[in-house]
Amino acid sequence: MNKQKILLELQRAYVTLMMDVIGRGLVSTSFIDEEVRREFSGLPVGFYIQMVVLPSGPSFTAKVIAGGHLELVKDFKGKADLTVKFKHLSHAFLVFSFQEGTARAFANDRMVADGEVSHAIRLVRCLDKMEALILPKVVAQLAVKRYPTDLGLDEKLVKAVRIYRSIAQNFLNQDLPTIAPQLAKLVNK
Repeated sequence: MNKQKILLELQRAYVTLMMDVIGRGLVSTSFIDEEVRREFSGLPVGFYIQMVVLPSGPSFTAKVIAGGHLELVKDFKGKADLTVKFKHLSHAFLVFSFQEGTARAFANDRMVADGEVSHAIRLVRCLDKMEALILPKVVAQLAVKRYPTDLGLDEKLVKAVRIYRSIAQNFLNQDLPTIAPQLAKLVNK
């Protein structure tokens, strides 16, 4: 396997893992952070949100449930109310490796939102808040358009621990991400 294919497979494995973490992280954050819960409360119960890498890359689908919370939906086959699409795996890698923020990726036409713009803006605010909570400040400042000035270290640490614990418990209680087959392909080549 040549170097370029190996790098592509590593990018795919990383984006797959990050897509899974982001989906689970949004669900966890919707239960832990009041601001995120308020944002999702503005969407109707049963509203489907999907994030996908085109043409057939990794994705997650979540559904708004009562109380402004989210739940992940496995094997979703319908059309989501809001779908955020990365146009290419390399575009998703730029965002998920914090080389480019979500707002900049939209501005650079690397992502498109299929659904109402107001719903996409609401989702981006939730993603930004989640990233501000769970990432070290120096990394979060690269990822989000505006780092929250009112986010104190105590709040950040308490919520980050709760979100990471929830994500870890979810991984342990659910299927692990599907990157193992991709990594096995790399090792066996």
